[in-house]
Parts: sequence; structure tokens; C-alpha cells
Amino acid sequence: MVNWNRRELLRRALESLEAQRRVDFETIVVDNGSADGSAEMVAREFAPRPALNLRLIVNPVNRGFCAANNQGIAASRAPLVALLNNDAEADPGWLAALRGAFEHGPRVGMAASKILGWEDPTRIDKAGHLIYPDGQNRGRGSGEVDRGQYDRREETLWPDGCAAMYRRAMLDEIGGFDEDFFAYGDDAELGLRARIAGWTCLYIPEAVVRHHRGATLGLASARRLELIERNRVLLAAKLFPWSLLWLNGFYYLARLGAGAWAGLRGRGELARFPGVKGKARAALALLKGDLEAVRMLPRILRKRRLIRRIRRVTPAEVRRLIMSHRVRLKELVELAL
Repeated sequence: MVNWNRRELLRRALESLEAQRRVDFETIVVDNGSADGSAEMVAREFAPRPALNLRLIVNPVNRGFCAANNQGIAASRAPLVALLNNDAEADPGWLAALRGAFEHGPRVGMAASKILGWEDPTRIDKAGHLIYPDGQNRGRGSGEVDRGQYDRREETLWPDGCAAMYRRAMLDEIGGFDEDFFAYGDDAELGLRARIAGWTCLYIPEAVVRHHRGATLGLASARRLELIERNRVLLAAKLFPWSLLWLNGFYYLARLGAGAWAGLRGRGELARFPGVKGKARAALALLKGDLEAVRMLPRILRKRRLIRRIRRVTPAEVRRLIMSHRVRLKELVELAL
């Protein structure tokens, strides 16, 4: 569990872990240089509790979601590693349910949770992931009323890093989170890289968590939008087959146009940036994200060449995988990310 300045949310997340049933586990909290007393609270209130078997790692600065998760993964020795955001609260059977996914075969490398909105638990936040062909990913079922339509165990593209479980053997083979991503889209990069290496993901509807959306930077944060856009480009440049990468600009422009039209009608991501100044701030964030991605492209393309070492799935099969788990454009642009 990674934390940065969310002491009260962290407390509730840890309390939900303490209530887990039918599973033995250790808890590793990585604090990213919090200034709100989070680390002191964990050491004082939760480290002594035997049910959590807790270890605390304190970073002097915010190293980002990716690096901190890699620290925690490296510090653990379990054959299965779960991630839980500090702004999520897990049902008591969450860990045990996720663990059951890995009994379905040796190439199941990832397990996805059923993530509900904390503010409105009748609505789906994410039930696995989908992706648009320009690299923008979206939670499956995001914003839908939970009517049981995602209550079947089934393959999904990859899990959301908010509440996921990974097989250590998979992480040992393909590596952990790409720390160039810092935060946002990092779980998509790890998940698609795992799929390229021949691992699969199983969605477990019994593994339920409730998520406070946007608690890290805020849903209307320009920096959040900038990171999402930057990492969309980096993910595509690193992992997409060339046959799809050449079309990236076309798909991106289609999404921008549809998103602008949705924003004019008060829908989608741009609705969080009201007025002319708000829309200009959002446009600037997208531009900054793209420019930062361009600056990082040489390093990312070098990483792309390394993917051949783990590849078990052909580029044509990767393209089919992406297109078969494609999010519809209307759904993508009319609901906020």
C-alpha cells in the first residue's frame, strides 16, 4: 500500500485490511514522504497489530506510485502480491477471493477486483480494464449502475492498480512498474506488458473494494490530466504493434473531437474544467503532456526494443487483443476518466 498525505483515508484502508478473513498475509506500507503524520500514525496505531503483520517503509520524498510499489514488492517474499490504494476500502473477503483466481491455471498472472465508487457504491468504478486504440485506457463498466452485469468470473484485459493481485513469478519475469510513468496509466503499461509476455488476467467479482476516486491529485487537477495524456503516449510508443501505432494520431484526433463536443454539452472529462479558462487549462495540460512524452520518447523506444526478450504473443495477436477489449468512443468521451 502506497501512501502520500492521506492519513485518514489510509487509516480506513488499513482497518479494512485488518478485517480480512481466511487468508494469511503481510502488509507493507510505503509512505512517500508524507507531511501529514501518516507514517507516524501507521507506526503508532497499526504496526503493533498482529493481524496486519505490518512493515513500514518511509521515503524522504515522493518517489511516485510506481517506484513505491516496486519498493514494496521487492520487500515482500510472498508468491502473490496484492496492491490496495490508500483511498480504497476492501470487503472482508477481498484478499481470499483474489487468491482464488490463481488456481485457474499457471499462466494467470493477474487478478482484477470489482471496484465500486465509495461515494455511490451502487455504481461501478472499474471491473477490469478496456482500452481505446490511441492508448487511453478506461475501467470496464465505469459509471454504470451495478445490476450484476459484472458478476461473472471472466478474463479481462488487466486489473486496475487500485486493487489488484499479481503472481510474483510473472513480475520476476517481466519486471515491475515502469518508474518513468510515475503515476497514472502505470497499471495499464504493466498489464499490457504482461499480456505480451503471455500472461492472462482473471476478473473476480467477489473481490469487492470501494474507492474514493481522485483522492491523490483531485479529479479536476490539470497535473492529473497531464500525466494521463503523457502516459497514454508512452504506453502506445512502448507496447503497441506498429500496425496500430501508425494510426495513433487518427484515433487521438477522433477522441479529441468527440471529447470537445461532449465538453460543450457539459459531459465527459472537460466538464470538470468549466468555462473558457477551464477549457484552456485542460487544453494546456494535454499539450504539456504530449510535449513531455515527446521528450521522453528516445528512452521509451529503447525500452520498446527490450520487449522482444519477454514476448510470447505476436504483434498481430496484440492488436487483436487490444481491439477485442476496445472501449467505445462515445462511452470514453461522455464519461469522465
